[in-house]
Amino acid sequence: MTGVRRDRRVAVRAAGSAALLALLCAGAATVASARDDGARDGGARGGGARGTHSPTALRVPAADSADAGFARDMAVHHQQAVEMSFVVRDRTRDEEVRLLAYDIANTQANQRGMMLGWLDLWELPKTAPGGQGPMSWMTDDHPGHTGDAGHGGLTGHAGHAGHPPRDGSLMPGMATRAELDRLRAASGRDAEVLYLRLMSDHHRGGVDMARGCVRLCTVGAEKRLAQGMVEAQRSELDAMAAMLEARGAKPRS
Repeated sequence: MTGVRRDRRVAVRAAGSAALLALLCAGAATVASARDDGARDGGARGGGARGTHSPTALRVPAADSADAGFARDMAVHHQQAVEMSFVVRDRTRDEEVRLLAYDIANTQANQRGMMLGWLDLWELPKTAPGGQGPMSWMTDDHPGHTGDAGHGGLTGHAGHAGHPPRDGSLMPGMATRAELDRLRAASGRDAEVLYLRLMSDHHRGGVDMARGCVRLCTVGAEKRLAQGMVEAQRSELDAMAAMLEARGAKPRS
């Protein structure tokens, strides 16, 4: 194995380790946040006497909040990344790509379970209320957004909320059904290049969404998880760009 290839394997492992570390830290933070919220808002939901504290009481986000919207949308986004990763593991014998796919599938499946678990804990629906489209929570004028509209951040993301579903692609970065079919039919280097390109697109969309949660979400554990996603997926984007270059290819513009 050449030194360059060994370095890329180290980079892939480091990216995967960073994502797993962020996941573990976020899981611990979820428990701590739930306890803190219960201490602050004890008895609020259970009708307890003022000044009493219930260890199970939680400060629950609204169904149309950024917290709920991010959990719902990112769970869907993650599910496709898991699916693509399992597909490519069956379409190539390349150890480097298979290792990356395993790390992505493992990390994002666990993060997805965490976000769906939050929705269950909050007793909120897993589909957007009122017919709202995916990523509507990212617009500055969304009813669940109480942040600084003049900050200049997500106003430019409003177009994402209106992203028209296209052949199964519900959110920016997601692959279409036709692209998934191509991945299932490919093998060897063709499968590797297509997977790396599709997953690079997927990560860019995911980073954009996670940054939105960092700005707009109010639950501390969720904001920390989102920041961990930004950092881990940016690291994986660098690793995938190097892997594409080694295969004589580039990410899609």
